[in-house]
Amino acid sequence: MFADPDVAGAGLSAAQISLLFVLWSLCSFVFEIPTGMLADRCPRRRLLVAGPLVTGAGFALWTWWPSYGAFAAGFVLWSLGSSLRSGSLQALLFDTLTARGDSLRYAALAGRVRAMGACGVLLGTALAAPLAAWGGYEAAGAASLVSCGICALASVALPEDAPPGRSPPRESPPRDGPARGADSAVEGAPGLAVVVGMLWRRHSLRRGVVLLVALTWVAALDEYLPLLAEEMWSGEMSPETGAASGVAALMVVVAIGDIGGGVAAGRTVTAGLNPRRLARWLTAGAVALAVGALIGHPVGILLVAFAFGVFGWSMVMVDAAMQQRVPSNARATVTSVVGVGEEMVAIAAYGAWALGSGWLPPTALFAIAAVPYVVVSVVLRLSAPGATTARASAR
Repeated sequence: MFADPDVAGAGLSAAQISLLFVLWSLCSFVFEIPTGMLADRCPRRRLLVAGPLVTGAGFALWTWWPSYGAFAAGFVLWSLGSSLRSGSLQALLFDTLTARGDSLRYAALAGRVRAMGACGVLLGTALAAPLAAWGGYEAAGAASLVSCGICALASVALPEDAPPGRSPPRESPPRDGPARGADSAVEGAPGLAVVVGMLWRRHSLRRGVVLLVALTWVAALDEYLPLLAEEMWSGEMSPETGAASGVAALMVVVAIGDIGGGVAAGRTVTAGLNPRRLARWLTAGAVALAVGALIGHPVGILLVAFAFGVFGWSMVMVDAAMQQRVPSNARATVTSVVGVGEEMVAIAAYGAWALGSGWLPPTALFAIAAVPYVVVSVVLRLSAPGATTARASAR
């Protein structure tokens, strides 16, 4: 739509579109932590309702008043709407479950949320092309607004048993113990400096934040999955078999794998995270991603889908473990700090892809992208309880 000369004058150039993406990322950096701090000070359900409405306003600008300025304003509104929901949803879910004495089911509920979100993305992707063919960009834009409205209405229906200002009861303290010292002395939601200090002092919480950020590495590369699917398809199939439909079919397979990861997490009720188990699954996912990509055949997409499912499952499990260690009055702020870290990882991933794409094909780049997960799994094994004793006994 941005490049279509019938929409925005002469159409936007690649450089102009890239600037819009840069603006989008910058706004995400600017809004993420302030909106997280806001979610620790006011009812989170209000922010969950407001987020899609703000995003929808940006889509309306794109659809009915298209111009470069409108596109830029739309990205600002989209990033603000996303930031209002980032951290707020996780905080509402965990604190409400805790208030009901059921916090151990957070991973299960978060997994279902992830699976349903992936289903929504899959459905929206499938509907976009026929909608645009039937009614042009206006039809796709109107459908996007309807989706935002449905999201806001669904958010209105969410229960919030423990809004900020009313601490939910704890069933049991986190492994680090309850917040102590400066953390527990703060009335209401703490400031950013207090939250950063808490992350610095509490080793297991800091490790959870770093691990959750690191696990988003391949998720940041999902924008390049069509390039991998295209290389797999074109390398083994003749052009007559339909490259566009073939690539779409392979993308659906990966989406199903992502949904499977959410479903697997949705069947999990846990009080903690087993580092060794997580390390084994991350290793399996990394090997599957590398082998599936290097096969260079459409059948390899099955292994890639398995890898994305494993990584999605692992993100839910690490998030659940982290939430168990975060004080309620800082939950959304800490989750927003994770969001900032994820943006930094995404930018690093995009830069690495841009640098490597001049020498290597997508299959090789995705295989290399599996290496960080091997590193993470090794670190998890070495830092797991009992690992130090085992190494000492071996010596």
